[in-house]
Amino acid sequence: MSKQPRARREEILESQVMWEPDSKSTHMDRFRAAVAAACGLALENYDDLYHWSVESYSDFWAEFWKFSGLVFSRMYDEVVDMTKGIADIPEWFKGSRLNYAENLLQHKENDRVALYAAREGKEEIVKVTFEELRQQVALFAAAMRKMGVKQGDRVVGYLPNGVHAVEAMLAAASIGAVWSSTSPDFGVNGVLDRFSQIQPKLIFSVEAVVYNSKEYSHMDKLQQVVKGLPDLKKVVLIPYISSKEKIDISKIPNSVFLDDFLATRKGEQAPQLEFEQLPFSHPLFIMFSSGTTGAPKCMVHSAGGTLIQHLKEHILHGNMSSSDIILYYTTVGWMMWNWMVSALATGAAVVLYDGSPLVPTPNVLWDLVDRIGITILGTGAKWLAVLEEKNMKPAETHSLQTLHTILSTGSPLKAQSYDYVYKCIKSSVLLGSISGGTDIISCFMGQNFSIPVYKGEIQARNLGMAVEAWNEEGKAVWGESGELVCTKPIPCQPTHFWNDENGNKYRKAYFSRFPGVWTHGDYCKINPKTGGIIMLGRSDGTLNPNGVRFGSSEIYNIVEAFEEVMDSLCVPQYNKDGEERVLLFLKMASGHTFGPDLVKSIRNAIRNGLSARHVPSLILETKGIPRRRAEALWIACRGFPRSLPICPQASTLLMQRRPSSLKKPTRTSQGTPVCRPGWSPSLSTGPGTPQPSMPAMAHFQQRRQSPRSSC
Repeated sequence: MSKQPRARREEILESQVMWEPDSKSTHMDRFRAAVAAACGLALENYDDLYHWSVESYSDFWAEFWKFSGLVFSRMYDEVVDMTKGIADIPEWFKGSRLNYAENLLQHKENDRVALYAAREGKEEIVKVTFEELRQQVALFAAAMRKMGVKQGDRVVGYLPNGVHAVEAMLAAASIGAVWSSTSPDFGVNGVLDRFSQIQPKLIFSVEAVVYNSKEYSHMDKLQQVVKGLPDLKKVVLIPYISSKEKIDISKIPNSVFLDDFLATRKGEQAPQLEFEQLPFSHPLFIMFSSGTTGAPKCMVHSAGGTLIQHLKEHILHGNMSSSDIILYYTTVGWMMWNWMVSALATGAAVVLYDGSPLVPTPNVLWDLVDRIGITILGTGAKWLAVLEEKNMKPAETHSLQTLHTILSTGSPLKAQSYDYVYKCIKSSVLLGSISGGTDIISCFMGQNFSIPVYKGEIQARNLGMAVEAWNEEGKAVWGESGELVCTKPIPCQPTHFWNDENGNKYRKAYFSRFPGVWTHGDYCKINPKTGGIIMLGRSDGTLNPNGVRFGSSEIYNIVEAFEEVMDSLCVPQYNKDGEERVLLFLKMASGHTFGPDLVKSIRNAIRNGLSARHVPSLILETKGIPRRRAEALWIACRGFPRSLPICPQASTLLMQRRPSSLKKPTRTSQGTPVCRPGWSPSLSTGPGTPQPSMPAMAHFQQRRQSPRSSC
């Protein structure tokens, strides 16, 4: 990668500075000076450091290993085989031995708080010190070993974002077991689509949760999940809302309450914390893809790769230290939970919040900032937009004295949200839009305390991440939209997919678009003037309403159970601000009619089987769905615009070039025509409207044909 990229067409993008560094002594600055001294380089700024880090990536990761303070028992023999490309999935830090949990629990200031836990509807904030956390992890690990959990076994959590989730995960990691988790808002289908593939030996769960001021029992769902996981040896039930005495677990086989699971025999000494010393590439987490075609893919992330990547992002890019307190609003089913918990390795404290971010008031997270002294607050872009819509002005109602960073991810952060944050929240805060994915359990680009924040842009590509935007010919472009690619190996890429012995699923997922180059599935634009990045949405079939990513196949798996439906199509629709909602089109089976009762039944089935966040905004009828060979759905239209006029009667998806099979007017559940046949919207190219040349048709993704479809 050349330092001064040559572009096919450079479009200089004017950007407004929103924040500038006020210090030259950040961790990033110190690392740059250390590298310059050690390697004899002239690295004058972040741009110099970045280009060196991707051109000499082996040297970069070796230097960061030294800088990070990473705990290990055996030094590596080789950083990485530089003859191998990213598609070869090279082994990193071969010969080294370490433990992820040991790195997170290494800090010896026993009385310092490691975890804060807050819950919707609860005034109390639970505090757990590093010493208490170590003791609890030791208890969890001893109980796991006693029941036979060993290296490589899968331990899963069907849990809210609380202390016990962290304790169970760290205990599994200390043994060398592999952790995976999902949140209680997932329905039975969503959980089994994931956990049944990895055959866990142990599951932790709760009896109920509270969200949006409503209590949701978890017991029926848990019973069905356990029934679908025949390899389970133990089910550990954690009383969360009710006391143990009020919970009946008799219908769940091999179940036990948490206190009984952790209990030691009378007279036994408290167990000591032991950390298995494991290869850098030993599996730590199994994360799940969005499931655009078939069941979600099971991505295996290594302990070492996850650890060193998270340390890089927290220490260098986040300028994090032991004085920081971070809250990222997340569930245990989102990779940001894993990312946030890794902050413990810096000595920082982590705040775990379970509940709605808008209940009892939209100020709930700002209240926590002031009560706890939070320094870093992370959230989804949609939450900031909602606060703006509600005209919330935390700068006038809260101190926010300790807050120095606001992070946003999950979906592109709108340019107007930058204005909102700096005018209505805090003018001196670093607003860091960050972007990466579950696929790398981290970020390709993000916040940076050594360079300015520009309105509407992610600050920079992260160190060691050889990211470019490529056009359809596989050439790097600057100042225009392209596919986000990564051209060189990174330690945080999955080591493999679970149940993918020949690696075909892995290669198809990332390397089929441009052979030998990681294609991430996002569109982006890199500003050649600032180095900032503008994210433009997904280029693959992933749906992402309100920052909640999932695959269309998850919806299809539910809908195909309805005999009334012959076929279906699940697609996104964008408004002028780039916000996304999901539309579901149904082709009715012979002898059945479309109506509100069917719509209600499908909504309920999706809500119960997956979650409320999966429910489409609109469910509409169509008379036909186009197909191509191999029974794959595809609407062959490259110029599909992301922003379309919306018919006021039904607000449905309209296409610039409508396939012949969709000539008839689509009807709403009330039978009202959505638009006249053949209607085609004009394209707006005004300020803030994405250009229609950007490909977006992968959103009409391939999928299995319904067994009932005769198309």
